[in-house]
Amino acid sequence: MSGFGSTMEAGVPSARSRALAVLRVRSRALAVVLLPAAVAVVLVTARATGRLTGGPWGAVTLAVCAVAALVLLLGGVFAAVVLRAGPAVTPTVPLAEAAAPDLYRLVRDLADRMGVPPPSAIALTPDCDSWLEDRTHAAHRRGGIAGGPQSAPGAAPVLVIGSPFLWWMRVAELRAVLAPVVAGTGPSAHPDIADARGFVRGLDAAVDVGGRRGLGWIAAPARLLLRLCRTDAAEMERGVAAAASDRAQDVDYGLRIVAQEQVGLAYAGWDRLLTRVALPAWRMGRWPAHLDAGVVSALTELSRRDRLAEGFTSRLGERPACDLLEQPGAIDEATSLLAARLFHGGPAEAGPDWSPVDWAAYPEEVVDRKWRTEAARLHAALDALTGPAGSPGSPASAGAASPAGSAPAASMTPAPTSAAGAAAAAAGSPAASGPSGAAGPATIEASDTAPAAGDAFTGPTLERVLGCLANAAGEGGLGEALAGRLSAELAREERAAGSAGKARGADAVPLFPLQPPRSGRDLLADHVTAMVCCAAVDSAGAAPGMDWLDGPVLLVGGDRRSDLAPRVLCLVEDGDPEPLREWLSALGVRPEKPVRLV
Repeated sequence: MSGFGSTMEAGVPSARSRALAVLRVRSRALAVVLLPAAVAVVLVTARATGRLTGGPWGAVTLAVCAVAALVLLLGGVFAAVVLRAGPAVTPTVPLAEAAAPDLYRLVRDLADRMGVPPPSAIALTPDCDSWLEDRTHAAHRRGGIAGGPQSAPGAAPVLVIGSPFLWWMRVAELRAVLAPVVAGTGPSAHPDIADARGFVRGLDAAVDVGGRRGLGWIAAPARLLLRLCRTDAAEMERGVAAAASDRAQDVDYGLRIVAQEQVGLAYAGWDRLLTRVALPAWRMGRWPAHLDAGVVSALTELSRRDRLAEGFTSRLGERPACDLLEQPGAIDEATSLLAARLFHGGPAEAGPDWSPVDWAAYPEEVVDRKWRTEAARLHAALDALTGPAGSPGSPASAGAASPAGSAPAASMTPAPTSAAGAAAAAAGSPAASGPSGAAGPATIEASDTAPAAGDAFTGPTLERVLGCLANAAGEGGLGEALAGRLSAELAREERAAGSAGKARGADAVPLFPLQPPRSGRDLLADHVTAMVCCAAVDSAGAAPGMDWLDGPVLLVGGDRRSDLAPRVLCLVEDGDPEPLREWLSALGVRPEKPVRLV
């Protein structure tokens, strides 16, 4: 302790001086509150000793005493809010020592080697970052940190570790990455720095409390004090970080350079896994239960594709940091559920409409369902704009021919006018879905004998989509109207899902949203792609698949087809269906054959 203090004093003296500057702001605020009371005491004393008699001094003394009492009352309430308000605490998964004794031992060894106190507890966050979080400001009043040891004023902060690091990094790399973080526990024990940090956290909490409860007289002075000490607080934290970095220089310095490369790689793979793979599942009420294990597969695939990362896969023979956990599978599931809450706003617990999904079941239970849901939404929008398929005036009733020149080979009842109706119609057919909700075989088979030329194709067919969007690009066209319809429908569904999720304990808005809102054109392209994939699965023997970096993919003969997107864009943006028709013909996809919707 004293060793770290002397190092900090000699290496970064500005940290303590900045902390004292923050505390001076607190002292001045206290002086302002006490000033009217001091004036009142002087006046009362002067009146009692006969030095101020007659004239207006009686009224002045009374008025000053009233002002002093009011200021003291308001100042006391403000101080109580600052002292008692709990600052925002990052949602994490607590990791008790019994669940990770080897990890606690590693952290304690680091702390002993650097001469700093060990963290009071360890927690995991579903993100690629690690930091120290001081939770003692309010924890000692609430009986300790949830899932951790009892906290008391001055206790060491909690070490928060990014869970992807544990699965991707090797033990030695994790040790090198955590060294400068753990070194930061030293300044937390310095009285001036700890006091200054507590004051700033209290002000921040007071601003939040005043804003939420409409108490402007609390939020306004708290904001003023934060502005007055903002620069000094920021410089104090920079000095603390510099001192911690200097303290950790001698701990695995050479390995830290290599480990930092792994941090960047982990962030890239984690971001792709969340946005491309996890997000489609979250949107339909499923959450991948082993995201951290998935990041290993995603990063291994990224290393295989990127020639700059060729040597990274050789690391997989070394001991992974997740071996430091007693039950890595259970911890992975807990952090995966927290990731869904933070990045999507899902419930804090699993339920009937919020169930986990394993990676092996992902293609059937997520990818296939996603495609068929989007295909149903696309046909519902077409029904709303053009009338149900086969009805008078709809493009489908004009006797559109297949690419071979013959009429479509199937006829069925008009499609329902909503996605829910389409799903109900499909569910009413035999073998609409398996026991687990996975896609079953197609329920609508084409007739072996083609109808006479001029007969209308009806129902959810890809041919109907091609016919409607051909030459319909541009503003004011059917494509633009369809894109707007899809955007409105998705917004309505998201509002309904948000209301239902809030009722069952979900966060209405994610704390860290992954993607900005998509444009109507992008949504239309996604839905047309989903319809194409459904047709390929139902009529050409294709299968849904998952790519660790790109998410849902179409597999033909076991190989991923990545050449579909530009052909869909030609149809959606230019109204040209020919590139897509050629692609369908090469794969043997029958666009006139009705597809099963879910």
